Amino acid sequence: MLHWMRYGARARRGHHQPEKKVGPVSTSTSSSGSKQRATLRYTAMRLGVFAGCFLAVWALTYLRVLPSGLGESNFAWVVLLALILSAPLSWVLLRKQRDAMSEQIVEKVDRAKTRLATNQAQEDA
Repeated sequence: MLHWMRYGARARRGHHQPEKKVGPVSTSTSSSGSKQRATLRYTAMRLGVFAGCFLAVWALTYLRVLPSGLGESNFAWVVLLALILSAPLSWVLLRKQRDAMSEQIVEKVDRAKTRLATNQAQEDA
């Protein structure tokens, strides 16, 4: 799956955005700093989307626009509806963050593979 994410992100970036020119990097806003926190940012945004859906579903069940659960299952019903609503919303709304996170993961996996290959070459020599 990482293979698909790596080449899928590159293909989308290559077709829609021109190549970035390498220039001086300022110390205050570095692109590597944002890539390093891509997983944390995506996770926080995903939780935010879920929280927003949870509040919206809770308000709609409180106002009786949506049916409440049976007996004491109202909380479980609200959580389930919020999960069902937040999944496709996150898929659409957080595409850029998901691509940045997948690039970060691919870079880490590639570095680990390189280290492993280097270690194996040293053992063979």
